[in-house]
Amino acid sequence: MPQISQIGEIYASQLFWLAIVFALIYFGIGKAMVPKIEATIEDRNGRIAGDIAAAEAARAAALTSERDYQAGLESARATAAVALGEAKARAIAGTEAKLKTSDAALAAQLDAATGRIGAAKVQALAEIETNTVEAVEQIVAKLSGVAVDRTTIETQVKAELAHG
Repeated sequence: MPQISQIGEIYASQLFWLAIVFALIYFGIGKAMVPKIEATIEDRNGRIAGDIAAAEAARAAALTSERDYQAGLESARATAAVALGEAKARAIAGTEAKLKTSDAALAAQLDAATGRIGAAKVQALAEIETNTVEAVEQIVAKLSGVAVDRTTIETQVKAELAHG
């Protein structure tokens, strides 16, 4: 085979060119490209670390903001509860004052009405007494034909009305 017989003649030259190609690849990749890749990786790692630090700072700020918000919310709730209590107290006091005024007015009206009723009752009893005296006087005069003294009739009517 002719390929095998040439190995001895080209062996040294192939090893020479192999060493040159490997040296070029080693220096080309190892000395030129690897530092650029390492710099890119370090830059990327630096950006990731910066982003993580910024995210942690934003998270801490958000937690602080949330705590402040919750504290403000609790403060607002407490203030609203106090204001609600004060408003209820004012409303109750106002309602009680109106009820007292209304009760006083109604009591005055009731007293006035009771007085009018009492006066009307006294007047009605007087009219009943007067009408009864006149009726008794007319009945006695018609039935017996005798004229009876009006004061005697009034005394008898008063006594009967007092007994019911």
